[in-house]
Amino acid sequence: GIFAALGVDKIRLTGGEPTVHPELVSIVSGLSHTPGIQSVTMTTNGVLLQELAEPLKAAGLQRVNISLDSNDPDEFNRIARRDAHEKVWKGILAAEKAGLTPVKLNAVIVRGHNDETLLDMAAMTLDHPWYIRFIEMMPFGGATEFQLHQVVTSHEVMERIESEFGKLIPENDGKLDGEAMVFKIPNSLGTLGFISSVTAPFCSLCTRTRLTSDGKLRLCLLREDEVDLLTPLRAGATDEDLRRLIVDNIWVKPWGHGLADGEVPVNRTMSEIGG
Repeated sequence: GIFAALGVDKIRLTGGEPTVHPELVSIVSGLSHTPGIQSVTMTTNGVLLQELAEPLKAAGLQRVNISLDSNDPDEFNRIARRDAHEKVWKGILAAEKAGLTPVKLNAVIVRGHNDETLLDMAAMTLDHPWYIRFIEMMPFGGATEFQLHQVVTSHEVMERIESEFGKLIPENDGKLDGEAMVFKIPNSLGTLGFISSVTAPFCSLCTRTRLTSDGKLRLCLLREDEVDLLTPLRAGATDEDLRRLIVDNIWVKPWGHGLADGEVPVNRTMSEIGG
């Protein structure tokens, strides 16, 4: 409610994995009925979506982003480290049937791991009205040097797709749609998005902030700066106290990440922030 009063009108639930939360449907309902909130969406691995798509839609969820790093079942299961492809596929179809559209599929392309299946991913847009987004891998706490060397750039992904399907057609007048440049394969039903967080950052257009599951306000995905909101909340802070804390810190939100200068966040993994 405090964020909405400050002008935030879009909420995205991420993870970890939000669908494992036992109160997810009621949380979505509460968010969607908060005055000022116009959009409630969710990023999910899709494993439980077959059962949850209809209840979530009824609760007010509008769209889903589903992680799908490969559409080859064996490759997907290897990356996911479990036999989950069939469940995710059924979850995608359930989301489409429930009206959580346009269905967005997120693929982080990693050299030597799933880059050989990206053409099959792109080809899904020929027959499905889905929005498939290719994302450059961002380095996070852990083997960051390895991560930086495994990046497949958006430019390379586009070149490989165009070599197979022909010149891509720009959408949205060639402007960013959120964080993605959007294109279509000629005569396709769906669209392709390219998120170039590493090679062509869009920091100057970023209006996002993140509230972590342990109550920290993270000002930039790729910076370690965080503000503790949970401790003052539990200590009895008023709404005005929290509003001032949020405003004062949003004012110093970083202008951009520091990857070009070798600054890599290591205090959290991506699964702790949600992307």
